[in-house]
Amino acid sequence: MFKKNLIGKSVLVVEDDPKIRNLVKIYLTKEGYEVIEAVDGMAAKEQIEQLDPCILILDLMLPKIGGEEICRWVREDLQSMMPIIMLTAKVAEKERIQGFKLGADDYVVKPFSPAELMVRIEAVLRRTASRCGKLSFTGFTIKPAKGEAWIHTEQLDLTHFEFKLLHIFMQYPDQVLSREQILNFIYENNEKAVSDRTIDVHIKHLREKIKEKTPKDYIQTVRGMGYKFVAL
Repeated sequence: MFKKNLIGKSVLVVEDDPKIRNLVKIYLTKEGYEVIEAVDGMAAKEQIEQLDPCILILDLMLPKIGGEEICRWVREDLQSMMPIIMLTAKVAEKERIQGFKLGADDYVVKPFSPAELMVRIEAVLRRTASRCGKLSFTGFTIKPAKGEAWIHTEQLDLTHFEFKLLHIFMQYPDQVLSREQILNFIYENNEKAVSDRTIDVHIKHLREKIKEKTPKDYIQTVRGMGYKFVAL
């Protein structure tokens, strides 16, 4: 019945050509990814340090700092296993081999098919799923394994139950969830430790903590039905 937000991952697209960058962004957004953009190598380093995206789509021919240097910096200086797909006009075999030696997970040569790029991104994320233990949606980021949650760059101080609520909402965005359905998602085998109405109290507290960071009301009450987590 429910369409789960299985992707919900942030993609950093580093490309100085606005036409290519916008085209890739359109396809990524359509597939449900959260897209971050950078027009040069310097901006890419800043975005990576601040936002820690789940995957990097990296053009090699970049202003300020080249893509190969960015790749080397991610692998050697940051010691990060962030998946990297190189996007470039370089077609020689030795250049592709060099890209893989630097730590790239895949290599897409321009001109390329956006549809094929989407398939390659999905394949890389599937192969490297353990490297990105987080979920992102409309400015929120959570790391379920660590129990950490952020709105943009500010961390949220949530109780265990509030964190579970946010996790569920981010997995099923823009869908109305009843109190009963929310509890069924939280507790296995329908072994609920709280009543349906108790959900209202926890959601109220979650809303208050979110509003301490932003005035927007991301959790909407749908009268007579339940709650919906929306992008604003």
